[in-house]
Amino acid sequence: MQQPNPVLSALGDAGKRLTIARRAVAEAITEQAGHFTAEDVLAASRLRRRAVARATVFRSLDLLVDLGLVERVDLPSGDHAYVACEPDAHHHHVVCSACGRSVEVGELGLRPILERIESSTGFAIDSHRLELFGLCPECRATAASKRSA
Repeated sequence: MQQPNPVLSALGDAGKRLTIARRAVAEAITEQAGHFTAEDVLAASRLRRRAVARATVFRSLDLLVDLGLVERVDLPSGDHAYVACEPDAHHHHVVCSACGRSVEVGELGLRPILERIESSTGFAIDSHRLELFGLCPECRATAASKRSA
């Protein structure tokens, strides 16, 4: 039995129309492993023979970001990618500054730090985003092999 698409389920739960284009974008996102770009979504939808306009992909990604289903990750190069996320979860990522690979990490014990920030600023923090940048194991190995050559 086929599992329901979590992106489509969340769109339906949010009262959003499940258009053909949104279905194609949701299917393309579900197929992605790790981070992806709007171009990746376009390519995946074309492979499935579902024509989706570039503007529709960007609007759909913006909607999914607003719903907390996808997070936009700003890369050190100035480009950005997206990562599928669990709704209402903490979205912390380690991003490779060489290849752009992104790995979601857990809460990391930030709650006490957030509470101190709230206490010292008077803000009631309702959201946050954490992106840490560095070299992934593969890029570190590649860099090390180039140095030793």
